[in-house]
Amino acid sequence: MKKVGVLSLQGDFAAHGDALARAGAEPVYVRDPEQLAGIDGLVIPGGESTTMLKLLRFEGWMDKLAEFGRVKPIFGTCAGAILLAKDVSNPTQESLGLMDIGVERNAYGRQVDSRVTSLNPEPDFARRTAPGKLEAVFIRAPIIRRVGNGARVLASYAGDPVLVEQGRHLAATFHPELTRDARVHELFLDKL
Repeated sequence: MKKVGVLSLQGDFAAHGDALARAGAEPVYVRDPEQLAGIDGLVIPGGESTTMLKLLRFEGWMDKLAEFGRVKPIFGTCAGAILLAKDVSNPTQESLGLMDIGVERNAYGRQVDSRVTSLNPEPDFARRTAPGKLEAVFIRAPIIRRVGNGARVLASYAGDPVLVEQGRHLAATFHPELTRDARVHELFLDKL
C-alpha cells in the first residue's frame, strides 16, 4: 500500500487522510520535513495560504518541499494549489512554482461566497477514474487564471479551470476531501 503524506501544519488534513484511505492509500500526517523521505507522494491541503506560507518559512519547509516535488507527486487543494503555482496574484506571494499555472487568491469572493456545486469533468478525467458529475466544495477559493502549455485542465467551473494536472502534480481549487467521492484522490494515487 502506498504511503501518502498529508502536510499537517494547517487546514483540514484529517479529511484528506480519510479520503486517501477510501482511495486505497495509507495516510501519513507529515509535521516534520524528515518525514518526506518515507512517503510516495504528498497532499498540501487547503487553509489560509499566507499563514501556511509563514509556517513553511519558519519551519524551513520551502526548499525541502520544492526538492520533494521535483521527484515525487504533490496534490494541492485550494491553498495547496496556490503553493504549487508558478504565479500567484491578489497579492503576489512566494510559491513552490512546481506547476505552470497562474492563480489568483480568494478570487471567488469572501467566506460568504463559498459554495457547493457539481462539475462535469473533462472526458479524460472520466476515462481515468469513473464517469459522472463531480461534487465540488469551494471555500474562499482561488481561480486558476493561466494554464501553461505543460498543464492540462481536467475540470472547469464557470469557464475557469478548477482541476489541473501537470506531469506528476495535481491542483484543485476546490475541496474534494469534503465529499464522499474519492475519484480525485484516486487519480492522484495513479501518479505514485
